[in-house]
Amino acid sequence: MQAGTPDNPQETRETVGFGGLGAKLNWLRAAVLGANDGVVSGSGITIGVAAADPTNLHAIVLAGVAGLLAGASAMAMGEYVSVSSQRDTEESLISKERHDLEHTPEEEFDELVDVYRGQGLSEATARTVVKELSAHNTLAAHLRAEYGVHQEELTTPWHAAIASAVSFTVGFLLPLVSMVLCPAPVRVPITVAVGLVGLFLTGWTSAVISGSSKTRPILRNVIGGAIAMLLTWGITHAFGVALG
Repeated sequence: MQAGTPDNPQETRETVGFGGLGAKLNWLRAAVLGANDGVVSGSGITIGVAAADPTNLHAIVLAGVAGLLAGASAMAMGEYVSVSSQRDTEESLISKERHDLEHTPEEEFDELVDVYRGQGLSEATARTVVKELSAHNTLAAHLRAEYGVHQEELTTPWHAAIASAVSFTVGFLLPLVSMVLCPAPVRVPITVAVGLVGLFLTGWTSAVISGSSKTRPILRNVIGGAIAMLLTWGITHAFGVALG
């Protein structure tokens, strides 16, 4: 039996289940980030164009659609490249550790003992722990302790890319649709309100996923988004008035 292969099917199922959680958290992170960027980008672009001329719905929609397509593509590509690089690193570490276990198992055993001794265990206890973990899944034991990598929890580039693109689109559509549906005199203020609500929701969702206090992520999102909208409105309004 090769190093790192569990001796019974139940162990394999447990490992895969844990990996599934890691993969889910990965695309959830990408989705929340994408939605947040979508709300900020959509609000900024539509408010920026409307600041120059809120009655020019054609220009607002055209700029919004262009921004949506460009932003969703950029988010998907960015996530794919980033997560692919992370996965390449993880796979390289797995390959290296598998090679070392096959050719120098005694040295790898002692190396893992030193890792646990560094965490405060006595040598006798550390050797017992390493022996029992190695009997369960040698490769997995080394990867977790030395690199924090789980074999069945590798990041998935396509999942992250799709989640990011879809969530960016949903977030972007919130301010874009509000611009289209609202009368010209109230397009900007209503879109600002819709954008802030969207940022509140993404901040709240981020806090729920991370298990942190909800106040700080929500305030960070709302204040940062409000500043972005204010800047785009102010700069474009100033240029619009000057050009007009």
